Amino acid sequence: MSDDTIRVLVVDDERPIREAYRELLSAPPTAKLTEAELLRARLFDRESRKPTAATDFEVHTAESAEGGVNAVRAKLESGESFDVVFLDMRMPPGPDGAWAASAIRAMDPNVDIVIVTAYSDADPGEISARIPPAEKLFYLHKPFHAHEVRQLAVALGRKARAEARMRRLAYFDPLTGLANRELVREHMSKALALAKRHGRRLAVLFIDLDNFKRINDTLGHSVGDEILKATAQRLRDVVREGDTVTYMASQLARMGGDEFLLLLPEIAETKDAAIVARRIMRAHGTPLQAGRHELFITPSIGIAVYPDDGEDIETLLRNADLAMYFAKRTGRSTFQHYDASMNATALKHLTMENQLRGAIDRGEFSLHYQPQTDLKTGRICGMEALLRWSNAELGDVPPLEFIPVAEESGLINAIGDWVLHAACAQASAWLHAGLPLERMAVNVSAVQLGQPDFVDRVAHACQQSGLDPSVLELELTESALIANLDRARETLDRIKALKVQIAIDDFGVGYSNMNHLKELSVDRLKMDRSFISGIAKHERDRAVSSAIISIAQGMKLRVTAEGVEDCEQFDVLISQHCDEIQGYYIARPMAAAEAEAYLRTLVRARRAAG
Repeated sequence: MSDDTIRVLVVDDERPIREAYRELLSAPPTAKLTEAELLRARLFDRESRKPTAATDFEVHTAESAEGGVNAVRAKLESGESFDVVFLDMRMPPGPDGAWAASAIRAMDPNVDIVIVTAYSDADPGEISARIPPAEKLFYLHKPFHAHEVRQLAVALGRKARAEARMRRLAYFDPLTGLANRELVREHMSKALALAKRHGRRLAVLFIDLDNFKRINDTLGHSVGDEILKATAQRLRDVVREGDTVTYMASQLARMGGDEFLLLLPEIAETKDAAIVARRIMRAHGTPLQAGRHELFITPSIGIAVYPDDGEDIETLLRNADLAMYFAKRTGRSTFQHYDASMNATALKHLTMENQLRGAIDRGEFSLHYQPQTDLKTGRICGMEALLRWSNAELGDVPPLEFIPVAEESGLINAIGDWVLHAACAQASAWLHAGLPLERMAVNVSAVQLGQPDFVDRVAHACQQSGLDPSVLELELTESALIANLDRARETLDRIKALKVQIAIDDFGVGYSNMNHLKELSVDRLKMDRSFISGIAKHERDRAVSSAIISIAQGMKLRVTAEGVEDCEQFDVLISQHCDEIQGYYIARPMAAAEAEAYLRTLVRARRAAG
């Protein structure tokens, strides 16, 4: 069936009249139109085109007012609607056309209704007042010429299709075909009114795709669009497969970007929303095919329930969004119910972000330095630069708290540049002073690594400070590298071309493997402290650390053990032939002046030893 097919419903109690409508709308039009018909065409069809044989009609009929109402309801439930409804005013016995028009208008506010009436049947003004809006209610007076019916059906059908296209542009997302923000808010308003009236619960699920921006920026917007369309289809499938009231009345929408919303207007218990969230998570358990790329795309979901988590649209949307943000903070690829305590945490987050914005200008950042020791020679082989933040309002803020905020807000790029320049300048100063320093390690976030000019920024920091690039080492996490292996490989190759060293930080806690390491230009692994804390007491921890050291060294990679705090751990690592250690057992992180004094002490001790 063509998209231009005009769907018509004829409601009349006389079968011959119903059949006459069907025959008339199925027959080709005559070539000649009366002046009155041309005038009517101009009124209803701005293009003033007469109906042609190419105009297709899908004609449905009903013999009573109740039958007409049921036909409209069934059409809507099928996902379609009628363009025009012809209603006979008098259909004894039972309700008349005015009753049917009122009931139909309540179900479908967009359909054009034509009241077919004798002049003596009713007052048009009275009917229009009962069945607004007036611009979608028309009259055809008996007796009428047959071609008037066809012309009116064509004109109103075309008008209905044009209006439907406009509504689709206004209320539906053109990429995914889902409802947009405006339409879902209308649905929420109606659903909330019903929930309040009947004492029901209602749930809002706010869905955001993990790492979508990085994928979109790296692989291009065409791949990003394919991901969004595939995600929309997965969400439709989840809703379609549900067989309860929770699913059947649900409404899906794309809120913008990679954000989606699922409205569940009737749930029995809060746990019903969690059941739906789990189904969404399972639906994303397999990779998506986007062009030539096979990608795992996971969602983070926030849930807010009426009336517990809000009694109006704005509050429910805000709290579902906030719960989604906490789902991302707790590891992504999960869901969270809204909790009132989240507001206090969100306020703290906002305050921290605002304070971070001026921290560089206020001189609130500083670097502390922790030594790294070569276990074969016993000498200091490097320093790791560790960022510290002291704020007048918030006090000393731990990096584990402010670094995620800086990454989410995009401030990490400016902060990371400051760290890079400060660490390079300090390393250059120590070397010019004759102090022993083979390596200055600087942590780099995934956000920084994803910047197109990141390598240029590294080169500029070395050039401006006068530091030999071979002294600089960049520490990157596994997740930052493996998220987009092709892009990471290219970036690391460019970094290595500068002679800068590369280490993988917190190795073992992510999801990389040794095969990936073979593809990357890496110099060193930093074994995560979680493997070190138990190596003196637990055989399994010793086995893990020994395996990492053995395989890495077999690949010509050096290994640094992080978080070494006592002599027992030190002795185990010596026995396992670990290359380097870092931790409180050697020295705590020190401010620049203290670290310089520490290095000078080592120089004096070395000279004294001859």
